[in-house]
Amino acid sequence: MKEIQNYNKNIFENIKHIDEYGNEYWYARELQKALQYKEWRKFKRIIDKAVTSCSRSNNDVLDHFVQLDKMVDIGSNTRRKIKDYKLSRYACYLIAQNGDSHMKVISLAQTYFAYQTRKQEILEEEFKDLSEDEKRIRIRNEVRKGNYGLNKAAKDSGVKNFDKFHNAGYKGLYNGESADDIAKRKKLRYREDILDNMGSIELADNLFRIVQTEDKLKRDNVDNEYTANSVHYEVGKKVRQTIKELGGTMPEDLPTPNRSINEIQKNNNKLK
Repeated sequence: MKEIQNYNKNIFENIKHIDEYGNEYWYARELQKALQYKEWRKFKRIIDKAVTSCSRSNNDVLDHFVQLDKMVDIGSNTRRKIKDYKLSRYACYLIAQNGDSHMKVISLAQTYFAYQTRKQEILEEEFKDLSEDEKRIRIRNEVRKGNYGLNKAAKDSGVKNFDKFHNAGYKGLYNGESADDIAKRKKLRYREDILDNMGSIELADNLFRIVQTEDKLKRDNVDNEYTANSVHYEVGKKVRQTIKELGGTMPEDLPTPNRSINEIQKNNNKLK
């Protein structure tokens, strides 16, 4: 399992993308390289087999395999169109299942995507039965992990002033409010964590902002602090716009819970 986790971290997670609705996806061309297939022609055969498997399982193929065209540089200021696919996790699993099982990397991919698919199913089943406090704790932990990845991506992009960087994201999402403005509006004590004083929906809004920003910093190969801050602001603003389009409540209009997550966890520890 340790080998799988290391491979996951170094390969599959690095090529995972997240769309504007929070859905994970992979590009077939990037997966091809990760699975060590040198020729697209041969990898396309594996995709075709996976599509057939998907159809035979009574799943909608278009929900998992979205064909698209890409323009790529081929040198001398020339570009050409190539075929690619936007793949769901299930599509990646089917591709791995139809690959050459004698290849070690295929065996690892089969285990990884099967594990991740089942893990997500379990999380979704469990999450719907959680109380609001339990949901807050669960999402807060995901936000904590997300911020760790975001900080690393920001550092790699040249960010040195992390307060300014994080405030850029908050300002985009909260219509100009900084972290301090949010804390004041919530009437928090000095240095009290604003994330610990958000409900599950507000935490989910911020988690979306965090993962989208990390993905864009990496995808666009951002290499300077000014652009990184601009990316964080624009992603926050885009998330806000998405909430508006879906008819959701703006994050600054969501109620502040009576108890912080810190207080909930302390109380839970006393009851043990």
